[in-house]
Amino acid sequence: QVQLVESGGGLVQAGGSLRLSCAASGSIFSINGMAWYRQAPGKQRELVAAISSGGSTNYADSVKGRFTISRDNAKNTMYLQMNSLKPEDTAVYYCNGKVRRSVAIEFGYWGQGTQVTVSS
Repeated sequence: QVQLVESGGGLVQAGGSLRLSCAASGSIFSINGMAWYRQAPGKQRELVAAISSGGSTNYADSVKGRFTISRDNAKNTMYLQMNSLKPEDTAVYYCNGKVRRSVAIEFGYWGQGTQVTVSS
């Protein structure tokens, strides 16, 4: 079994910062792409940032220049540094990882989500 567990969410004032972590554990051979998504109340889940196993990144236009995605492959952990937070960043943040349990078997896994609330 594979688990992805997010941490680091909370309540912060506009302009503040938070750092989210996503730790993968279980029967893991390797992890390919990883990504952060978010879902605000009444809205669809949207991609925030993604990172390949080699470290290539891409970001949603709304977070470019404010958020930084990174990963530590040795620890099977991904991070999202969020700076200059805005009230519109308020959402539940989910991590997603394409996990290989063997050379030939890959599945996508989701974490349970962590709440980020930005007050104005």
